[in-house]
Amino acid sequence: MKTSFFSALALAAAIAPASAITVTSPANGAQVTSPFNVVASTNACSSRSVSAMGYSIDNGATTIVHQKSFSAMALASEGSHTLHVKCWGPNGVHDHEAVQVTVVSSSTNPPPPNITAVSDIQSLPTWVWDHDPGTPGNSSGASDLAQVPSLSGNARQFSVNFENSGGEIYHTTFGKDVNATHFIYDAQLWLTDASNLGNIEMDMNQVIANGATVIYGVQCDGYSGTWDVTMNLGTAQHPAVHWKHTNVACPKPSTWEENVWHHIQIAYSRDENGVVTYETVSLDGQQQDFVGMVGSSAFQLGWGPTLLTNFQLDGRGGSGSITAYLDQVTVSRW
Repeated sequence: MKTSFFSALALAAAIAPASAITVTSPANGAQVTSPFNVVASTNACSSRSVSAMGYSIDNGATTIVHQKSFSAMALASEGSHTLHVKCWGPNGVHDHEAVQVTVVSSSTNPPPPNITAVSDIQSLPTWVWDHDPGTPGNSSGASDLAQVPSLSGNARQFSVNFENSGGEIYHTTFGKDVNATHFIYDAQLWLTDASNLGNIEMDMNQVIANGATVIYGVQCDGYSGTWDVTMNLGTAQHPAVHWKHTNVACPKPSTWEENVWHHIQIAYSRDENGVVTYETVSLDGQQQDFVGMVGSSAFQLGWGPTLLTNFQLDGRGGSGSITAYLDQVTVSRW
Protein backbone atom coordinates (compact mmCIF):
# COMPACT_ATOMS: atom_id res chain seq x y z
CA MET A 1 0.00 0.00 0.00
CA LYS A 2 2.77 2.44 0.87
CA THR A 3 4.46 1.88 -2.46
CA SER A 4 1.21 2.41 -4.34
CA PHE A 5 0.38 5.53 -2.29
CA PHE A 6 3.72 7.23 -2.96
CA SER A 7 3.64 6.14 -6.60
CA ALA A 8 0.28 7.85 -6.92
CA LEU A 9 1.70 11.05 -5.40
CA ALA A 10 4.61 10.98 -7.82
CA LEU A 11 2.24 10.42 -10.73
CA ALA A 12 0.03 13.32 -9.60
CA ALA A 13 3.05 15.60 -9.35
CA ALA A 14 4.25 14.51 -12.76
CA ILE A 15 0.94 15.35 -14.44
CA ALA A 16 0.29 18.61 -12.49
CA PRO A 17 -0.42 21.34 -15.04
CA ALA A 18 2.37 23.81 -15.68
CA SER A 19 1.70 27.52 -15.48
CA ALA A 20 -0.06 28.86 -18.57
CA ILE A 21 1.74 32.19 -18.19
CA THR A 22 4.14 33.01 -21.00
CA VAL A 23 6.90 35.49 -20.20
CA THR A 24 8.24 36.72 -23.53
CA SER A 25 10.74 39.12 -21.97
CA PRO A 26 13.06 38.90 -20.14
CA ALA A 27 14.31 35.37 -20.72
CA ASN A 28 15.07 33.29 -17.66
CA GLY A 29 18.67 33.94 -16.60
CA ALA A 30 18.96 37.09 -18.73
CA GLN A 31 21.20 40.04 -17.99
CA VAL A 32 19.25 43.29 -18.17
CA THR A 33 19.69 46.96 -17.39
CA SER A 34 17.25 48.85 -15.21
CA PRO A 35 14.58 49.64 -16.19
CA PHE A 36 13.86 46.48 -18.18
CA ASN A 37 10.90 45.44 -20.29
CA VAL A 38 8.48 42.82 -18.93
CA VAL A 39 6.25 41.26 -21.60
CA ALA A 40 3.85 38.50 -20.55
CA SER A 41 0.51 36.95 -21.44
CA THR A 42 -1.81 34.08 -20.52
CA ASN A 43 -5.09 32.60 -21.74
CA ALA A 44 -5.87 30.82 -18.48
CA CYS A 45 -5.12 31.11 -14.78
CA SER A 46 -5.03 27.73 -13.03
CA SER A 47 -7.27 26.46 -15.84
CA ARG A 48 -9.81 29.20 -15.20
CA SER A 49 -10.58 32.52 -16.86
CA VAL A 50 -8.20 35.45 -16.33
CA SER A 51 -9.32 38.59 -14.51
CA ALA A 52 -5.91 40.28 -14.08
CA MET A 53 -2.17 39.88 -14.38
CA GLY A 54 0.70 41.52 -12.54
CA TYR A 55 4.35 41.37 -11.62
CA SER A 56 6.68 42.01 -8.70
CA ILE A 57 10.42 42.05 -8.07
CA ASP A 58 11.60 39.72 -5.29
CA ASN A 59 9.29 40.38 -2.32
CA GLY A 60 8.28 43.88 -3.43
CA ALA A 61 4.84 45.28 -4.11
CA THR A 62 2.84 43.84 -7.01
CA THR A 63 1.91 45.96 -10.01
CA ILE A 64 -1.50 44.78 -11.23
CA VAL A 65 -2.64 44.97 -14.87
CA HIS A 66 -6.29 44.19 -15.63
CA GLN A 67 -5.53 42.47 -18.92
CA LYS A 68 -4.57 39.03 -20.25
CA SER A 69 -1.31 40.43 -21.59
CA PHE A 70 0.91 43.40 -20.79
CA SER A 71 4.16 45.17 -21.54
CA ALA A 72 5.66 47.19 -18.70
CA MET A 73 8.98 48.62 -17.52
CA ALA A 74 10.33 47.31 -14.21
CA LEU A 75 12.92 48.99 -12.01
CA ALA A 76 15.44 47.03 -9.95
CA SER A 77 18.84 47.66 -8.42
CA GLU A 78 21.99 45.99 -9.77
CA GLY A 79 22.35 42.34 -8.82
CA SER A 80 20.33 39.11 -8.95
CA HIS A 81 16.53 39.24 -8.69
CA THR A 82 13.47 37.07 -9.11
CA LEU A 83 10.75 38.50 -11.35
CA HIS A 84 7.35 37.09 -10.37
CA VAL A 85 4.70 37.27 -13.12
CA LYS A 86 1.25 36.51 -11.75
CA CYS A 87 -2.36 35.99 -12.75
CA TRP A 88 -5.68 35.95 -10.91
CA GLY A 89 -9.03 34.43 -11.78
CA PRO A 90 -12.48 33.90 -10.23
CA ASN A 91 -12.97 32.69 -6.66
CA GLY A 92 -9.43 33.51 -5.64
CA VAL A 93 -7.59 31.26 -8.10
CA HIS A 94 -4.08 32.41 -8.94
CA ASP A 95 -0.87 31.28 -10.59
CA HIS A 96 2.60 32.64 -11.17
CA GLU A 97 5.79 32.18 -13.16
CA ALA A 98 9.23 33.00 -11.72
CA VAL A 99 12.02 34.37 -13.91
CA GLN A 100 15.59 34.89 -12.72
CA VAL A 101 17.34 38.04 -13.96
CA THR A 102 20.59 39.83 -13.22
CA VAL A 103 20.57 43.63 -13.42
CA VAL A 104 23.86 45.02 -14.70
CA SER A 105 25.21 48.51 -15.27
CA SER A 106 23.96 50.37 -18.34
CA SER A 107 27.61 50.67 -19.39
CA THR A 108 27.61 46.86 -19.81
CA ASN A 109 24.33 46.54 -21.75
CA PRO A 110 22.48 49.30 -23.66
CA PRO A 111 18.97 50.24 -22.52
CA PRO A 112 15.92 48.77 -24.32
CA PRO A 113 15.22 50.43 -27.69
CA ASN A 114 11.96 52.05 -26.56
CA ILE A 115 13.75 54.00 -23.81
CA THR A 116 15.56 57.30 -24.27
CA ALA A 117 18.35 57.66 -21.72
CA VAL A 118 20.28 60.90 -21.28
CA SER A 119 23.45 60.17 -19.34
CA ASP A 120 26.25 62.19 -17.74
CA ILE A 121 23.89 65.12 -17.19
CA GLN A 122 26.22 66.32 -14.41
CA SER A 123 28.89 67.08 -17.05
CA LEU A 124 26.74 69.48 -19.09
CA PRO A 125 28.15 73.05 -19.21
CA THR A 126 24.70 74.63 -18.80
CA TRP A 127 24.30 74.28 -15.02
CA VAL A 128 23.26 77.47 -13.17
CA TRP A 129 22.41 78.06 -9.54
CA ASP A 130 20.94 80.53 -7.06
CA HIS A 131 19.39 80.75 -3.62
CA ASP A 132 16.01 79.04 -3.33
CA PRO A 133 13.67 81.77 -2.01
CA GLY A 134 11.38 79.03 -0.73
CA THR A 135 13.90 78.28 2.01
CA PRO A 136 14.65 80.57 4.96
CA GLY A 137 17.88 82.48 5.40
CA ASN A 138 20.45 82.95 2.68
CA SER A 139 22.81 80.85 0.60
CA SER A 140 25.45 81.16 -2.08
CA GLY A 141 26.88 78.44 -4.26
CA ALA A 142 29.50 77.37 -6.76
CA SER A 143 29.90 74.41 -9.05
CA ASP A 144 32.51 72.91 -11.35
CA LEU A 145 33.60 69.57 -12.79
CA ALA A 146 35.93 67.40 -10.76
CA GLN A 147 37.97 64.31 -11.53
CA VAL A 148 38.36 63.35 -7.86
CA PRO A 149 36.21 61.94 -6.40
CA SER A 150 34.63 60.60 -9.56
CA LEU A 151 33.33 57.42 -11.16
CA SER A 152 33.19 58.74 -14.71
CA GLY A 153 36.07 61.24 -14.61
CA ASN A 154 33.53 64.09 -14.85
CA ALA A 155 31.75 64.40 -11.51
CA ARG A 156 30.18 67.74 -10.66
CA GLN A 157 31.09 69.46 -7.40
CA PHE A 158 28.46 71.52 -5.58
CA SER A 159 29.57 73.93 -2.86
CA VAL A 160 27.14 75.82 -0.62
CA ASN A 161 27.59 78.45 2.07
CA PHE A 162 24.40 79.11 4.03
CA GLU A 163 22.87 81.08 6.87
CA ASN A 164 19.72 80.21 8.82
CA SER A 165 19.05 76.95 6.94
CA GLY A 166 19.15 78.53 3.49
CA GLY A 167 19.10 76.30 0.41
CA GLU A 168 20.94 76.54 -2.90
CA ILE A 169 19.29 75.16 -6.05
CA TYR A 170 21.29 74.00 -9.09
CA HIS A 171 19.62 73.18 -12.40
CA THR A 172 20.16 72.46 -16.08
CA THR A 173 18.09 71.57 -19.12
CA PHE A 174 18.85 68.33 -20.94
CA GLY A 175 16.30 68.07 -23.75
CA LYS A 176 12.67 68.42 -24.82
CA ASP A 177 9.92 65.78 -24.82
CA VAL A 178 6.24 66.63 -24.33
CA ASN A 179 5.10 63.02 -24.82
CA ALA A 180 7.15 60.88 -22.41
CA THR A 181 5.09 59.69 -19.44
CA HIS A 182 7.52 57.50 -17.45
CA PHE A 183 10.87 58.51 -15.96
CA ILE A 184 13.69 57.11 -13.86
CA TYR A 185 16.21 59.45 -12.24
CA ASP A 186 19.52 57.70 -11.49
CA ALA A 187 22.53 59.31 -9.83
CA GLN A 188 25.56 58.72 -7.61
CA LEU A 189 26.02 61.16 -4.70
CA TRP A 190 29.13 61.79 -2.58
CA LEU A 191 29.10 63.95 0.56
CA THR A 192 32.32 65.25 2.08
CA ASP A 193 30.66 66.73 5.20
CA ALA A 194 27.05 65.85 5.91
CA SER A 195 26.77 67.35 9.38
CA ASN A 196 25.37 70.70 8.16
CA LEU A 197 22.96 69.17 5.66
CA GLY A 198 19.20 69.50 6.09
CA ASN A 199 17.45 68.27 2.93
CA ILE A 200 18.66 66.73 -0.34
CA GLU A 201 16.31 67.49 -3.23
CA MET A 202 16.40 65.85 -6.67
CA ASP A 203 13.68 67.06 -9.07
CA MET A 204 12.80 66.84 -12.71
CA ASN A 205 10.54 69.25 -14.63
CA GLN A 206 8.78 68.52 -17.91
CA VAL A 207 6.61 70.75 -20.07
CA ILE A 208 3.89 68.52 -21.54
CA ALA A 209 1.62 68.82 -24.58
CA ASN A 210 -1.02 71.01 -22.87
CA GLY A 211 1.66 73.56 -21.92
CA ALA A 212 1.73 72.73 -18.21
CA THR A 213 5.00 72.20 -16.39
CA VAL A 214 4.96 68.95 -14.43
CA ILE A 215 7.24 69.06 -11.40
CA TYR A 216 8.44 65.64 -10.27
CA GLY A 217 9.80 66.73 -6.89
CA VAL A 218 11.49 64.31 -4.49
CA GLN A 219 13.58 65.07 -1.42
CA CYS A 220 15.15 63.27 1.50
CA ASP A 221 13.72 65.24 4.41
CA GLY A 222 16.26 65.74 7.19
CA TYR A 223 13.60 66.79 9.68
CA SER A 224 10.91 64.12 9.24
CA GLY A 225 13.28 61.33 8.18
CA THR A 226 11.10 60.50 5.18
CA TRP A 227 11.20 60.76 1.43
CA ASP A 228 8.89 63.63 0.46
CA VAL A 229 7.21 64.31 -2.89
CA THR A 230 5.77 67.43 -4.50
CA MET A 231 2.05 67.88 -5.19
CA ASN A 232 -0.08 70.83 -6.28
CA LEU A 233 -2.99 71.28 -3.89
CA GLY A 234 -4.39 74.14 -5.97
CA THR A 235 -4.97 74.31 -9.71
CA ALA A 236 -2.49 74.57 -12.54
CA GLN A 237 -3.43 78.25 -12.98
CA HIS A 238 -3.48 78.98 -9.23
CA PRO A 239 -1.04 76.49 -7.74
CA ALA A 240 -0.39 75.65 -4.11
CA VAL A 241 2.81 73.63 -4.00
CA HIS A 242 3.07 71.17 -1.12
CA TRP A 243 5.71 68.73 0.11
CA LYS A 244 4.01 65.51 1.24
CA HIS A 245 5.67 62.99 3.55
CA THR A 246 5.60 59.48 2.07
CA ASN A 247 5.47 56.06 3.66
CA VAL A 248 9.16 55.49 2.88
CA ALA A 249 11.77 56.34 5.49
CA CYS A 250 14.95 58.14 4.48
CA PRO A 251 18.02 58.36 6.73
CA LYS A 252 18.49 62.00 7.67
CA PRO A 253 21.11 63.44 5.31
CA SER A 254 23.21 64.66 8.24
CA THR A 255 23.76 60.99 9.13
CA TRP A 256 24.69 59.72 5.66
CA GLU A 257 28.08 58.08 5.45
CA GLU A 258 30.67 60.50 4.16
CA ASN A 259 33.25 60.03 1.42
CA VAL A 260 31.46 57.13 -0.26
CA TRP A 261 29.18 56.96 -3.29
CA HIS A 262 25.45 56.64 -2.58
CA HIS A 263 23.35 55.28 -5.44
CA ILE A 264 19.90 56.88 -5.79
CA GLN A 265 17.16 55.78 -8.23
CA ILE A 266 13.67 57.31 -8.34
CA ALA A 267 10.81 56.24 -10.62
CA TYR A 268 7.64 58.19 -11.41
CA SER A 269 5.05 58.56 -14.16
CA ARG A 270 2.19 60.89 -15.16
CA ASP A 271 -1.06 61.01 -17.09
CA GLU A 272 -2.00 63.50 -19.83
CA ASN A 273 -3.16 66.08 -17.25
CA GLY A 274 -0.02 66.04 -15.11
CA VAL A 275 -1.29 63.76 -12.35
CA VAL A 276 1.90 62.13 -11.10
CA THR A 277 2.34 58.67 -9.60
CA TYR A 278 5.50 58.44 -7.51
CA GLU A 279 6.43 54.77 -7.81
CA THR A 280 9.68 53.69 -6.17
CA VAL A 281 12.90 54.94 -4.64
CA SER A 282 16.14 53.02 -4.22
CA LEU A 283 18.99 54.09 -1.96
CA ASP A 284 22.18 52.06 -2.12
CA GLY A 285 20.39 49.09 -3.63
CA GLN A 286 17.49 49.03 -1.18
CA GLN A 287 14.36 49.63 -3.27
CA GLN A 288 11.07 50.65 -1.61
CA ASP A 289 7.66 51.35 -3.07
CA PHE A 290 5.75 54.58 -2.51
CA VAL A 291 2.18 53.84 -1.43
CA GLY A 292 -0.68 56.16 -2.42
CA MET A 293 1.60 58.93 -3.65
CA VAL A 294 -0.61 60.05 -6.54
CA GLY A 295 -1.71 63.62 -7.20
CA SER A 296 -1.57 66.58 -9.52
CA SER A 297 1.81 68.22 -9.96
CA ALA A 298 0.98 70.40 -12.99
CA PHE A 299 1.74 74.13 -12.99
CA GLN A 300 0.96 76.69 -15.70
CA LEU A 301 4.28 78.58 -15.66
CA GLY A 302 4.35 79.77 -19.29
CA TRP A 303 7.49 77.77 -20.10
CA GLY A 304 8.37 76.47 -23.55
CA PRO A 305 9.03 72.74 -24.06
CA THR A 306 11.86 71.52 -21.86
CA LEU A 307 13.23 68.77 -19.67
CA LEU A 308 15.06 70.15 -16.66
CA THR A 309 16.63 68.66 -13.56
CA ASN A 310 17.18 70.34 -10.19
CA PHE A 311 19.61 69.39 -7.45
CA GLN A 312 19.25 71.27 -4.17
CA LEU A 313 21.15 71.26 -0.89
CA ASP A 314 19.53 72.87 2.15
CA GLY A 315 21.62 73.87 5.13
CA ARG A 316 20.66 73.09 8.69
CA GLY A 317 21.36 75.47 11.55
CA GLY A 318 22.64 79.01 11.88
CA SER A 319 25.44 78.85 9.33
CA GLY A 320 27.82 76.47 7.64
CA SER A 321 29.04 74.99 4.39
CA ILE A 322 28.25 71.88 2.37
CA THR A 323 30.19 70.12 -0.39
CA ALA A 324 28.69 67.35 -2.50
CA TYR A 325 29.45 65.61 -5.79
CA LEU A 326 27.08 64.11 -8.37
CA ASP A 327 28.19 61.58 -10.95
CA GLN A 328 26.63 59.28 -13.56
CA VAL A 329 23.41 61.30 -13.55
CA THR A 330 21.03 59.64 -16.02
CA VAL A 331 17.36 60.25 -16.73
CA SER A 332 15.57 57.51 -18.66
CA ARG A 333 12.19 58.18 -20.25
CA TRP A 334 9.58 56.43 -22.37
